[in-house]
Amino acid sequence: MTRAVIFDVDGVLVHGYHARPDLHETFDDKLRSLGINADRFQREFIHDIFMKRVLIGEVPMVEALDRRLRAFGYKGSTMAVLDLWMSHDCFPNSTMIETVQKLKGHPEIRLYLATNQDHSRAQFLWQSLGLKDIFEDMFYSARFGRTKAHKKFYEMAEERMPSSELPPLFFDDTPKVVDAARKHGWEAVLFDTVADCANHPWIAARLKTTAPA
Repeated sequence: MTRAVIFDVDGVLVHGYHARPDLHETFDDKLRSLGINADRFQREFIHDIFMKRVLIGEVPMVEALDRRLRAFGYKGSTMAVLDLWMSHDCFPNSTMIETVQKLKGHPEIRLYLATNQDHSRAQFLWQSLGLKDIFEDMFYSARFGRTKAHKKFYEMAEERMPSSELPPLFFDDTPKVVDAARKHGWEAVLFDTVADCANHPWIAARLKTTAPA
């Protein structure tokens, strides 16, 4: 019997942005090097138009940057800021990815991603980090028009996965997302380290059968 095993991206498969502030690597210094006020960028871009509209696909990332960067007095290239955005939080968690790659060969496992992303970064992660070579599909907020905090996100994801008697097994680093997934009936695990995945009983049993002789 197959089972969907689903992973968040940031804070799980990729280092950089993390739900825990002590693990989150900001790029404030890089913004300042471009002459952008980092506090205003967080307040007036990230926590406003990005979180409210870009992340759910209502406004393209480049259009949103064009709107706000001018207000910040920035006269440089929007694409330079976009490149900074893409390159900052994209350092693969190699140990975690190696663990997932071992699972890929198991006949009972179907691998997917569930993540809050705008369209541009979702495509960047899928193509440039090679996630397309490991996972069957990426379910993300801009694609579904809602974040992982909403019930409909999980309903839309389930419509795109094969049915199974076993609930989807989901690893995410954000407590409120884990709670939302559990309320929908998924088995959701709060991720902190690779051990949270590798030592999960259902996963551990299958890693043993995929290990080289």
